[in-house]
Amino acid sequence: MAANEYYGQSQRPVPDAVSPVYDSARPAPSSSSVYSTPAPAYSAQPHLAPGDRPPQSVSPVSASPFETVFDDHVYPASTHQPTPNSSMHRLSRQDTGYHGHSPVSPDDMAYNNRPADAIPLQDNPQRLPSKDTEMQDHVYDASQSKKPRRGRVRFGELGMTGSDRKKIPFVVYIFTIIQVAVFIAEIVKNATATGSPIMIKPSFNPMIGPSPYILINMGARFVPCMHNVEGVQNFNGVANGPLPWPCPWTTTLNESLPENRCTLSELCGFGGVPEPAYRLGTPLSTQPAPNQWFRFIIPIFMHAGLIHIGFNMLLQLTLGRDMEKSIGSIRFFLVYMSAGIFGFVMGGNFAGTAIASTGASGSLFGVIALTLLDLLYSWKDRVSPVKDLAFILLDVIISFVLGLLPGLDNFSHIGGFLMGLGLGVCLLHSPNSLRRRIGDDVPYANSQVSGGFAANGTPPSFVKNPVGFFKGRKPLWWAWWLIRAGALVLVTVVFILLLNNFYVDRATCDWCRYLSCLPIKDWCEIGNLNL
Repeated sequence: MAANEYYGQSQRPVPDAVSPVYDSARPAPSSSSVYSTPAPAYSAQPHLAPGDRPPQSVSPVSASPFETVFDDHVYPASTHQPTPNSSMHRLSRQDTGYHGHSPVSPDDMAYNNRPADAIPLQDNPQRLPSKDTEMQDHVYDASQSKKPRRGRVRFGELGMTGSDRKKIPFVVYIFTIIQVAVFIAEIVKNATATGSPIMIKPSFNPMIGPSPYILINMGARFVPCMHNVEGVQNFNGVANGPLPWPCPWTTTLNESLPENRCTLSELCGFGGVPEPAYRLGTPLSTQPAPNQWFRFIIPIFMHAGLIHIGFNMLLQLTLGRDMEKSIGSIRFFLVYMSAGIFGFVMGGNFAGTAIASTGASGSLFGVIALTLLDLLYSWKDRVSPVKDLAFILLDVIISFVLGLLPGLDNFSHIGGFLMGLGLGVCLLHSPNSLRRRIGDDVPYANSQVSGGFAANGTPPSFVKNPVGFFKGRKPLWWAWWLIRAGALVLVTVVFILLLNNFYVDRATCDWCRYLSCLPIKDWCEIGNLNL
């Protein structure tokens, strides 16, 4: 029983009808007692009848009817001071009454001077330690260690620090509300333009959603709205006339109808874009050119249909919510947006130029990458890490295979996953095994010599103290942070190179298209502009 809890019980009123327990268990006082008249043996003391009061020689602390010979007599912390020369007392904060700092009764002195062959102390199951911050029983605290143990973390219980904190995933909730609202706006606009909330003409949308022309007009990633495209800028049509584009409200493939003869500016919307020259031999660097760069960002909040948004929101409200609780809203926002943007940039470079790409799939693949890193970081603390890895890989493989279907942009999935891995190394906590070796990222400083953050066991903020943040770190900590810095530099350089290739170089990759389509019939031709 903890010391402070017992003291609190000893001050309660004592029922007269209850006799002391274990009366015959205490040994007789030793002859070396400091009192002139030793107390009689407990076996010789008469039983207290109802209504009788205990003898005056018994100390008030010993008057509790629930007291046993195995209980510690503890006094308030304010009645004594710790002995400077007693290292045992400094460590365990045990009762100083045993060291002569508090008065004890003759019976207690006799108990303290018990022979060496007395019955060993046993825990009283009715007396449990209390969680008091001032007086802790370190024997009980030893079983409440917060160090991660093998078998504690299951799938869905992230192994990183902070995963058990009760946080509100603001980013997930806010983004989900926005994405649902945008999808409702898509349905309403499709119903207003075509007379049906979902696309049924000229073909049926298998995702159960609006037509791709409505999606393009509302901000889907569509390459001709973002820069000059080979075959459009230098289009060699009939008498070099303008190239007709389908209107957002079209429901037929008949190009002779007025609804299929809109300009590129009308199709792209958002104030329009400069019309291409439509002349043979016109260089692609001709200005002005379409430059709706925000189509790398807006599609994150758009979806192609009810099935599309249903699967994405299910994953976002489960895996994404848990991940945000673990790493915090700021880190989650950075990974979510960076993975989504990077995925659309990669798709803009390698996917078909006629694909209207939408969805938060790239962002969610970044979250899956974080989950994979967390599994690897806490591998030894998992109940069944192999099964967890198989589950994650199965999810990735299924999503990747579905992305091979014609008309889908698998590069957004691949790009989001790669960005999630790169940023995850930078933003997540260190692996559990590494944190145990380097002391949970705490500076390698002697807390007994230096004060400040070293004494508290937490490093200072980099913003408040940049020098102190790096001072006294272990070599292994430096090595891991070099890996983190290298991952950040790598993803940044790749992102810049892809943007430069999209707007300037326009280099193509012949075999890359097979990452987003299967070479079956003409599947890999679907999604390219057919001029």
